[in-house]
Amino acid sequence: MLRYIEAGVLAVAYEDIGPTSGPPVVLLHGFPYDIHAYDEVAPLLASEGCRVITPYLRGYGPTRFLSVNTPRSGQQAVLAHDLVSLMDALQVPNAVLAGYDWGGRAACVVAALWPNRARGLVSGCGYNIQHIAGASKPQSPEQEHRLWYQYYFHGERGRAGLAQNRYEFGKLLWRLWSPHWKFDDATYDRTAGAFDNPDFVDVVIQSYRHRFGLAPGDPAVEDTESRLSTQPRIAVPTIVLHGEGDGVTPAAASEPHARFFTGAYERRLIPVVGHNLPQEAPREFAEAVLTLAHEPSRINTMTP
Repeated sequence: MLRYIEAGVLAVAYEDIGPTSGPPVVLLHGFPYDIHAYDEVAPLLASEGCRVITPYLRGYGPTRFLSVNTPRSGQQAVLAHDLVSLMDALQVPNAVLAGYDWGGRAACVVAALWPNRARGLVSGCGYNIQHIAGASKPQSPEQEHRLWYQYYFHGERGRAGLAQNRYEFGKLLWRLWSPHWKFDDATYDRTAGAFDNPDFVDVVIQSYRHRFGLAPGDPAVEDTESRLSTQPRIAVPTIVLHGEGDGVTPAAASEPHARFFTGAYERRLIPVVGHNLPQEAPREFAEAVLTLAHEPSRINTMTP
């Protein structure tokens, strides 16, 4: 059952299952996904004694802004501030933070800048903190091709296209990013309703423009963005998960990320699985979280 709480600039819709006395875990979804990515992960964690909190990010589902005057930003710093504000509102001093895509970015930022709030980190595809100053540097033609949607959003045609075709757009990205995952229409439809949020388009467009230096950020988080420009290291125990079938971020991309992690660290590759890690590989995702929640000493501190 969904719950609601005012946290920072948002009225956050979230699920909260498992014993309240258990080690807390926050599960964070990405774009274009929602909390249903964790439909199988969350019960697995709760059955092992964890308190599992799964929020809709800003711009998704029933989560709403409290003020019309708050910038509809999707930049990395605001996602991290939203996470800290939610933990404060729920009186959760620290938790295992687990996410992928946008959610993985929020988790990485909090783990890097406020390590006392993170008992551990599970991050899909590695170190997700954006290096905006270097965003104009070209990548390989193959990777530029995978990022076509980001460049599409840089123009007003892309904004209009997302607004008009958000259902079809998200479904296309699911197929491209998880080419081996045979999801059905019912599975996609459970998530696609989250894109009807009135702020979805504005938040998404600002996110993909800001990361290339093409849109101003929210003034309230500029200090945080400045700190992120140094590419801060992450010292909390971390498990990186990467699907070998990821269609947008190849598995090889996270291999050199080990240098960003200065604490206990392990990188786990999952065969065949694509970008939507928790929904495609719920057991492997849950196992990584449980390692950090109950037995962090088991981290191998090695990369494959």
